[in-house]
Amino acid sequence: MAKKTFFITGANSGFGLAIASAAIQAGHTVIGTVRSETSRAALGRSLPAIRTVMCDVTEFDRVPDVVAQAEEEHGPVDVLINNAGYGHEGVLEESPLEEMRRQFDVNVFGAVAVAKAFLPRFRERCRGFIVNVTSMGGMITMPGIAYYCGSKFALQGISEVMRSEMAPFGVRVTAICPGSFRTAWAGRSMVRTERSIADYDALFDPIREARQAKSGKQLGDPDKLATAVLALVESEAPPPQLLLGSDALKLVSERIERLQQEIEAWRAVTISTDG
Repeated sequence: MAKKTFFITGANSGFGLAIASAAIQAGHTVIGTVRSETSRAALGRSLPAIRTVMCDVTEFDRVPDVVAQAEEEHGPVDVLINNAGYGHEGVLEESPLEEMRRQFDVNVFGAVAVAKAFLPRFRERCRGFIVNVTSMGGMITMPGIAYYCGSKFALQGISEVMRSEMAPFGVRVTAICPGSFRTAWAGRSMVRTERSIADYDALFDPIREARQAKSGKQLGDPDKLATAVLALVESEAPPPQLLLGSDALKLVSERIERLQQEIEAWRAVTISTDG
């Protein structure tokens, strides 16, 4: 495997840390973003070979300068892992719009800001690989994570357009769509809106309790995801999206089947609108 330089956002935990560790072990150079000196120190202790840069992806105007400095100090980046993000849980009616705005600022606008900082560099070099970390929640939905699913659906669509626009320049784009993995997504990293409307108790409380009980015990192994991402980066024909995890495969496949049934059931109405 040719040695590459990776730029990984949110490298200090979860998928970002797992991918950074696997890439370093494979002999690649890794530049990881962190948001605090405390995180930088902790990451340096766990991965001494990593190169760290301070970057809050929601400081959109600063992102191009961060990327420019990273390439100036560490050389051209070959692979962008757009990983920074978090989960929001809350019944839609109960959840303030400010929480939705923050969710989209990080998961959508932040990811796009970082990608846009690399696009001209990758285009001019006629090479590069962008891996946008979405979720099975960008292809299916479930009660209580409307803001999260909305953000991941958005990034999923943007990734497909980005892939089409960058293909003529030899730049590859894939969205990886993980299912449930043993990260802090459903634990300390998740923002949870306080409950306030009793009408939703029967629907949502069991979902919240089950998610909290399962946190840390999910089937998905982040280290195996990292191995899969390294294989993806080496692929000659990477897919537009890559499901990761048997639960993602099951739930997304079921959604596609339901969608096909819905389309067929309403076919007559659908085509009745042609003039």
